[in-house]
Amino acid sequence: MTSTTTRPAEKKKQKTEGMPPYNVVLLDDDEHSFEYVIYMLKKLFGHSLEKGYKMAIEVDTTGRVVVATTHLEQAELKRDQIHAFGPDPLIPRCKGSMSAVIEPASG
Repeated sequence: MTSTTTRPAEKKKQKTEGMPPYNVVLLDDDEHSFEYVIYMLKKLFGHSLEKGYKMAIEVDTTGRVVVATTHLEQAELKRDQIHAFGPDPLIPRCKGSMSAVIEPASG
């Protein structure tokens, strides 16, 4: 009877450079309530109520807020999720989701 010894596989070194980061930027409009923004940010990004509230104030005040910074594929997914989130049920005239864009994050 012969026995076979298996050597552990050598681990390959991973590149230390990550993918370039992208910001997911939520854009302001007048058709969504603070409650909608806070709820959306909690559902899609896991932000706390406090962080969601601060972001809602920033988007309302400045017209935009960075809601996440991640790699391109994830940023595109999150932007698309914002676009698909639907209208604000608290505002009858609201016809659809909020808008968001992605842009390279400045290093």
